[in-house]
Amino acid sequence: MNNSSRIVITGIGWVTPLGHDIESVWQKMLDGRSAITRTDRFDASTFPTTFSAQVRDYDPRKFVKHPEYHEHVGHNTAFALGAARQAWASAGLDDAKIDPHRVGIYLGSGEGSLDFDNYVATALAGWREDKQAVDSVKWAAAAKASFTLEREVEQEPNMPLHHLAMELGARGPGYNCLTACAASTQAIGEAVEILRRGHADVMVSGGAHTMIHPFGVTGFNRLTALSTRNDDPATASRPFNRTRNGFVLGEGAGMVILETLEHAQSRGAKIMAEIIGYGSSADAFRITDMHPEARGPIASMKQAMDEAGLTIHDIDYISAHGTSTEENDKNETRAIKAVFGDHAKRVPISSIKSMIGHLIAAAGSVELITCVLAIRDQMIPPTINQIDPDPDLDLDYVPNKGRAAKVNVCLSNSFGFGGQNDTLIVKRFE
Repeated sequence: MNNSSRIVITGIGWVTPLGHDIESVWQKMLDGRSAITRTDRFDASTFPTTFSAQVRDYDPRKFVKHPEYHEHVGHNTAFALGAARQAWASAGLDDAKIDPHRVGIYLGSGEGSLDFDNYVATALAGWREDKQAVDSVKWAAAAKASFTLEREVEQEPNMPLHHLAMELGARGPGYNCLTACAASTQAIGEAVEILRRGHADVMVSGGAHTMIHPFGVTGFNRLTALSTRNDDPATASRPFNRTRNGFVLGEGAGMVILETLEHAQSRGAKIMAEIIGYGSSADAFRITDMHPEARGPIASMKQAMDEAGLTIHDIDYISAHGTSTEENDKNETRAIKAVFGDHAKRVPISSIKSMIGHLIAAAGSVELITCVLAIRDQMIPPTINQIDPDPDLDLDYVPNKGRAAKVNVCLSNSFGFGGQNDTLIVKRFE
């Protein structure tokens, strides 16, 4: 197989703060619904940011076929399982006869989070069993003894990959990348390359992540990266708006099933879209700051468009990274203008982070899925909370309401801490 091999998307699935199925979540996005509310997973009342976009009412056991494989999993893995099972079923793979050695996985998944409530409960149980453990040293020892190695291992970033492989019986290539907010976009782009090299016929790819825990919130608050609009959480995520003051933490997972066109057609799969371009670059600048000339995002977009063989006039919609931070939104707008020139004002651009927050390592895959749905339904999701437009950011950000439009080709951007920039281009399958 060579680099000219066509790679198609045959299945999609997600677990998001707006819900856990494709159709209802997509409709909520088009309606401009916000999933951002007060954080209640832990007591955040003393933090500078007291809100987030949490996944609620979610039980992975409703999705998996082998719950016995997945006891004690962390949130990252639980989200990944639900999204992957949806995508697998969406692709019609439940009953397909495929070689498990030709099915691979490539995920973008960050570090897991300790389940603090369970940790404390387990520690207290250990303390009560040891009546002599009356001082903090003995209490800590009892807690450590009770907190099993299995739970500690589940915090490793490759655990979602491990559980997906068991659940799906995937014995082909297995990879995990940790490139912060660009991770799942990079994972999908690299999964495409694995298929083109002929190392697999099917790749399950995407991302899963949560940083809605005390360590995650503390870290981003110390970086002054999070919005502190505690008086109005639902409108706190304001990408490209003059009054933006930071991003909102979200969580969840997005998964796509990628196949070579030949393999998909041989089994009569329904093809949803085709990935035709992938670009990746590094800023080689500061850890948490984008280069002021946006050189990394410019390079990743140009590379993706060159690979796809497209001109600026071929792009119908841009799914922006659009975090709602002062720096990101300004630099992404600058990058789009540099690549598209005067045509930039005629390309609709939107950020679903305005509704579901920033899913960190899972953000790009969920945003790519919205591109697939935009192509399917000829509808573009909005950027909500466009309350006070920034006069310096003067592109078409699809304010507040979804929009009917011709959408045949979409470009999706993801930019991560450390200066990692990744871009995917997806088009209607012909």
